[in-house]
Amino acid sequence: MAEAIAEAKRCLNCKVPQCKKGCPVENDIPDWIHELSMGNLGNAMSIINRKSNLPAVCGRVCAHERQCEGHCVLGKKGRHVNIGKLERFVADFDSEMGVMRQPIVQKTKGRVAIIGSGPAGLTVAGELARRGYSVDIFEMEPQPGGVLTFGIPEYRLPKDIVNSEIEKIRQLGVRFYVNVTVGPDITIDGLFDKGYDAIFMGTGNGKPKKLAINGLENKRVRQAIYFLRRVGLFQAGLISREEVPMKEGDRIYVVGCGNTAIDAARTAVRFGASEVTIVYHRDITRMSALMAEYEDAVSEGVKFMWNTSVKEVHDDRRVTVETDGEERILPPGKLMMAVGSRPATRIVSTTTGIEVNENGFVVTRDVPYGMTTRKGVFAGGDVSGNQATVVHAMSNARAVAEGIAQYIDALTLLRAIES
Repeated sequence: MAEAIAEAKRCLNCKVPQCKKGCPVENDIPDWIHELSMGNLGNAMSIINRKSNLPAVCGRVCAHERQCEGHCVLGKKGRHVNIGKLERFVADFDSEMGVMRQPIVQKTKGRVAIIGSGPAGLTVAGELARRGYSVDIFEMEPQPGGVLTFGIPEYRLPKDIVNSEIEKIRQLGVRFYVNVTVGPDITIDGLFDKGYDAIFMGTGNGKPKKLAINGLENKRVRQAIYFLRRVGLFQAGLISREEVPMKEGDRIYVVGCGNTAIDAARTAVRFGASEVTIVYHRDITRMSALMAEYEDAVSEGVKFMWNTSVKEVHDDRRVTVETDGEERILPPGKLMMAVGSRPATRIVSTTTGIEVNENGFVVTRDVPYGMTTRKGVFAGGDVSGNQATVVHAMSNARAVAEGIAQYIDALTLLRAIES
């Protein structure tokens, strides 16, 4: 507490806060830091809740060095305010001590079904529940959380933190239905038949992008997101260790150099890989991963091959790569692809009227924001092509929640006029 308050007192409370401009959800950072500096943690949490539905998550996995902290004016002198750690401190204190108890608003404004309980789905749920809409979330996995639960490794985001944030959403009156896959189990039409006024698709991306590499169909080639998901399921006690697609002692090559690639590489190290190498077709200055994540990976023994492209995966597990125009064959190992992904088609293929673009992303409109080409169906986050970080998904989802509210309010007015 003393350290947090001392750090908060370093904030200059700028009249034009650059840290807020650097935050994708425009969190009122100086305001809640000022409250924290005076020991008013309840007030600080209340201010954070205005813009963020997942502060304990954002405090841990946001790209602070590129966002709020990267814009802090004190950073020019070499020591920015540690905004991420302060946000994490306030959120954790609130969870542990139960400081804030948000009132449950009577649900009288309409019914919304949300497909997927990742950052986008949870954000839309929180925003609408606070406004008085009845919200139900449908999740295909045995536990809610989406990528937060089954995509981001435990060492970066402890699952008890995710569960605590989900519980706060639940306490707003949001209902969760797990082990329900929209498409096979129930369709968009079926949800509308149940009386929902609007539906939000926050399903993320489940299919990998395809690269022109010979041998990618090799059974020893896996997707990094699939590997991380299986690890998450294993750590949750839902599958056995044998069902994780990596054995102790395996040599691992990870293709790509974003945060997912780094996560997969560091997780493979933790799961006993004999050697882990990240293969990236550009140099270190063009990687999308955070420098802090790269440095942690290096300290844990992960190797990096820059300006290198995979050309072929052989049946004997050897890998042909090209570095600066010169080809060579790497020792046998397992490949994990972390080069991006695209949406699955199980929802779009089981309904009518939802258009996608040439890359498979759901097409949305600006008015009402986030609505697809089918009336009453909205989409946001990765599934609509807004691929980025957790907080960017949250930012997009907040805007979509506003669009859903506008749509249902207009629908309610129209029904009143017609009756």
